[in-house]
Amino acid sequence: MGDDEESVQESAWPVDVPDLTDDNFDAFITTYGKVVIDCWAEWCGPCKMMGPVIDKMAEDHKGSIAFAKLNVDKNSAVPTKYAIMAIPAFLVFKDGEFVNSIVGSLPQASMEAKLDKLFG
Repeated sequence: MGDDEESVQESAWPVDVPDLTDDNFDAFITTYGKVVIDCWAEWCGPCKMMGPVIDKMAEDHKGSIAFAKLNVDKNSAVPTKYAIMAIPAFLVFKDGEFVNSIVGSLPQASMEAKLDKLFG
C-alpha cells in the first residue's frame, strides 16, 4: 500500500458510493489518491447495469480506490469539463489529476483490468 492510500484513514472512506455534484466534485477527487467517478443518468439502461458493478468494486477496493457517482442530468459542469459525450462514462483520477476515462458498460473483470493499467 502506497503513501497515497494510507493518507486517508479507514474511517474516512465512504461507506457507500456517494452521489457527487458539480460543487463537491473537486473536493472528492483531491481527498483520495485513486478515484473513479461513475457518470450516469436515470434514463440510461447501461448505466443502471453498471450500478451494482461499481458498488461491488467500491466494496472490494475500500481503502485503496474511492468510487463515486455523478448524475449528468443534474450536473453539467463536470461532464462539460471532461467532454463526456456518452454514458456510462468513468472518470479516473490519481492524486487529484485526471488520468483517463472509460466509456461503456463493462463486466467487472474488464473494469478491473482497465483500472489496473491506468493506476499502474
